[in-house]
Amino acid sequence: MIKVIVVEDHPIMVEGLKNILRTDLTIDVIGDYGNGKSVLQALEEKDHPDVILMDVNLPDVSGINLTTEIKKKYEDIKIIALSVHDEQPVIHSMLQNGASGYVLKNALGNEIIKAINTVMDGEEYLCTSTREALKSADQDMLKAIPRITRREKEILQLIGKGLTTIQIAEQLFISTHTVESHRKNLMEKFGVNNTTSVVKLAAEYKLL
Repeated sequence: MIKVIVVEDHPIMVEGLKNILRTDLTIDVIGDYGNGKSVLQALEEKDHPDVILMDVNLPDVSGINLTTEIKKKYEDIKIIALSVHDEQPVIHSMLQNGASGYVLKNALGNEIIKAINTVMDGEEYLCTSTREALKSADQDMLKAIPRITRREKEILQLIGKGLTTIQIAEQLFISTHTVESHRKNLMEKFGVNNTTSVVKLAAEYKLL
């Protein structure tokens, strides 16, 4: 059985999803939660799901940040984003931060089930509407969003807080040379000549 939990704050949407998932005998919905805090608590106290169906817009936290937090602690859990947004920066931010799939809420029920089975096979899943949205997105904008590593993201966040190279090295238990190498790589990826611009662009692209 594939164990699934739903993280969604609209009761009607929750019930609709559960009704769809009940049609597949290989899927077991083991819980549903209306905000980020409750799902994080459940993950600490209960059996872990195989897949989380997660609303991108939750009342207490963004799905992007929640995805990042969950994946740091529970790498094996697959996360599928559920959203009304088909803007490509949002889609890319969810995938960049660890989501294995992205499904628009107006997608057909069988796409939800297909998404679950696809990510369980270790593949990424984008629903038909999401794929179309990405195809029609401005290609220059797509190219402008670089993929950054988890370590680069950590360093960017600390730079954004005003920490120096030495302070970052001490906090992450790495050498100052390594920090400087990451700074240089980030500036090259974003095509700018200072880390202040990198932090600004990363925030605009919702990579932080």
